[in-house]
Amino acid sequence: MTKTLMICDCLGTQTIDADALARDVGVSCSRKHTSLCQSEIGLAAKSIEAGNVMIACQQESQRFTELAEDLDADVPEFVDIRDRAGWTADAGSTTAKMVSLIADAALAQPSPKTRDVVSDGICLIIGAPDVAFAAAEKLADILTVTVLVPGAVDLPITNRFDVCVGKLSRAQGTLGQFAVTINAFQQVFPGGRGEPALTDPRDAAQSECDLILDLSGGVPLFPAPEKRDGYLRVDPASVPAVADAILNASQMIGTFEKPLHIRLEPSLCAHSRAEQPACSNCLNVCPTGAILSAGEHVEIDPMVCAGCGACSAVCPSGAISYDAPPVDHVFRRIGVIASAYRKAGGQAGSLLVHDAHGAEMIRLGARFGKGLPANVIPMEIDALAMFGHAEMLAALASGFTSVDVVLGPKSDRDVIAAQAELATAMGAGSAIALLDFNDPEAFCDHLFERTAAQVHVENPILPQGSRRQISRIAAKALTPDASIVPLPEHAPYGAVLVDTDACTLCLACVSLCPSGALADNPDMPQLRFQEDACLQCGLCTNVCPENAITLQPQLNLTDTALDQVVLNEEEPFACVECGSLFGVKSTVERIMEKLAGNHAMFSNPATARMIQMCDNCRVQAQYHSENNPLTGGKRPAVRTTDDYFSRRKDH
Repeated sequence: MTKTLMICDCLGTQTIDADALARDVGVSCSRKHTSLCQSEIGLAAKSIEAGNVMIACQQESQRFTELAEDLDADVPEFVDIRDRAGWTADAGSTTAKMVSLIADAALAQPSPKTRDVVSDGICLIIGAPDVAFAAAEKLADILTVTVLVPGAVDLPITNRFDVCVGKLSRAQGTLGQFAVTINAFQQVFPGGRGEPALTDPRDAAQSECDLILDLSGGVPLFPAPEKRDGYLRVDPASVPAVADAILNASQMIGTFEKPLHIRLEPSLCAHSRAEQPACSNCLNVCPTGAILSAGEHVEIDPMVCAGCGACSAVCPSGAISYDAPPVDHVFRRIGVIASAYRKAGGQAGSLLVHDAHGAEMIRLGARFGKGLPANVIPMEIDALAMFGHAEMLAALASGFTSVDVVLGPKSDRDVIAAQAELATAMGAGSAIALLDFNDPEAFCDHLFERTAAQVHVENPILPQGSRRQISRIAAKALTPDASIVPLPEHAPYGAVLVDTDACTLCLACVSLCPSGALADNPDMPQLRFQEDACLQCGLCTNVCPENAITLQPQLNLTDTALDQVVLNEEEPFACVECGSLFGVKSTVERIMEKLAGNHAMFSNPATARMIQMCDNCRVQAQYHSENNPLTGGKRPAVRTTDDYFSRRKDH
């Protein structure tokens, strides 16, 4: 069944070419309405009842959703072509842009993965007595409240909420499962006359709660406190902020769906091997502390994870990937938007990547400013930090001439800036910009006044595969004449350099390499390397006993990066007994020089000669040697029944 696109020019304030949309999008387009949400809402109701409809109005999505529920019909899909395309000071046609936005909205959305979180409304309030007790009074009828104050001063006599005295020394967990440790803990004795009596203080008191309202004004209990579900921390001196926190706390009771933002594949993780450290990129950028070391790989607490996506952007192996939605869905969106824009006749398209903050900037800029230029196509994502260097390069290689990332107040700026720097070095040049605006009009003015396109790809790619594969394909498309591209420090691409004079071909690096970039040759002493597989995790440099390995960040765009090259090789040693090849000649000779005649165990020429034997011959020589410590006496003859009878006769 063909999808029906309902369009509305919003009281004649935007220009829409219905015929072009129907032709280029491949949908059945309704006639152009003028007031679909008001005077023509009856027509919208008929289309919603018919089903399989998309309404080109995001502003009134709530109104149409409620209408569908009243009609017991499926909720329609929505796409915003007014604020993002129709309302603009650009005199050029916005049809190609509208086509790309509709094509993006028509993509099937992957089903989200969630986990239920149950909160029974057990609330811990910490802070000074005046503000904490006032908040408790307002929440006592809704939540089960306990107030923790630092000292026994003017404690209220009430049974509406519990009061205790102490200092919160430790807190961990998230909404529905907080665990706290309190020192100098004292409880109020119920009953009695006069001032409330307290129990004797004790340290390390343990308790649990579902949410914490922090009105102390001190150091946050958690890193990135604004991203910790169930932890509400505000300035106690701000009356509006305290009121908002109390309102939010009152809503945190019941069962909630916690999105599972990140997918982890431990077998791909290059965090550690044999207790030697390697990659810790995700640990370094996680703002909430949701990622912890678990031996040879990391582990993620999905309840603590806030879904910023930074770990997905910096993971070199793909062990961690964003999953809400999956990374491949983002690549698919990039390809669909770029392809639809080109096929509709769009020229010099620029991708504008933003989150909810950027979406509000676009809406305000469209209503009160110039709006967006006709060639700037916005793409909204939930986690801005997950849009890493691979996604930036993929957008440029898909046909966009530039990529702008709109930063917000809560953006992980260091991660985004580092990823933009890496993409720039890998071939993006000056085509990537980070926009940091709080004024919608200044934001729109900048987009209109900036210089035109910076890159152009003759044959746009289709971004498919892993992030590393797409990065390499995109870099080749952007710099077709380049061979070796130098990269900044800590880049996840590069070469391994070996000091052949120091390397003894012990192959410790081969046995521990997590990606298989380093390999040996079973037929002869060789150290081989495949650059395309190297993660630059540093494990080989950490395990090398001779300090013979160094890393060189770079991107090899030639075919040699896909082949195994020999970094070091030596002549094998021939066994002095059977002649079979084993080990490394220089190593055997070095061992003979150090041990033969100089060590008590190898003072005898016969034992020293065993160093020059292969495994089989060495075992044989040891077994037949005169001083073999494992040699036993002559094996006794087997005794039979006749032996026992003859012995009895002799006695």
